[in-house]
Amino acid sequence: MAKTEVILTHNIVGLGGESDQVKVAAGYARNYLYPQGLAIPLTGANKRRLEVLKQRRAEREAHELNTMTELSKSLQKLICVLAVKTGEDGKMFGTVTAGMIADQLKTQLDVSLDKRKIHIEHPVRTLGDHEVELRLNADVVTKLKVRVESTTPAAAPSVEPSAEARKEEHPRTEKRGRRPEGAAGEKAESGQAGERKAGPPRGDRDRGPRGPRPPRGDRPARPERTAQSEKAPRAEKPQKAE
Repeated sequence: MAKTEVILTHNIVGLGGESDQVKVAAGYARNYLYPQGLAIPLTGANKRRLEVLKQRRAEREAHELNTMTELSKSLQKLICVLAVKTGEDGKMFGTVTAGMIADQLKTQLDVSLDKRKIHIEHPVRTLGDHEVELRLNADVVTKLKVRVESTTPAAAPSVEPSAEARKEEHPRTEKRGRRPEGAAGEKAESGQAGERKAGPPRGDRDRGPRGPRPPRGDRPARPERTAQSEKAPRAEKPQKAE
């Protein structure tokens, strides 16, 4: 492919600035650069315009430097908020790109910034605050704070009943104590037997509202049972007359 040498009259990103002499494809220069007024052919007559182009370039770069310096001071105090979709566990489906940040700067802060000047050193895949680098100019580099928020509504956490509430709902029945075994059990039984023996005699205990029971000797004797009288013979039924 044939090449031709041209003099740039305007700054072209990726190609050069004013007064730069570069080689490009002949068709690219003939069909695009010359019609748009972005370059002129490298000839003796055009070389005289280099001083004018260099002076214009110096003025443009100085103005751009002042503009980007003021912009960097403003961006350091701002926070760019990005709203992304996440899953139920709070994880993002993708990563934050330079194009997304450039769009939000234009929408939220009315700042037009080429996405190629936004450099993300580490991929942003989590919610929260992050910092990205802005290379506004060859001499101006700053940081921009980016806050990533989720547009997915958070699920309501399930509240588990406390231990006391579970006890109230399902009260546990108390287990009866087992009978003591071994020597300790025998001592306990002997102690209980001793307590029962040490109490008042059974005859002297109160019988409720009736008062104390009288001694056995003072009770009236029960009448002796008499022999049952002989059963009277049943009356014979009268016989029918023949």
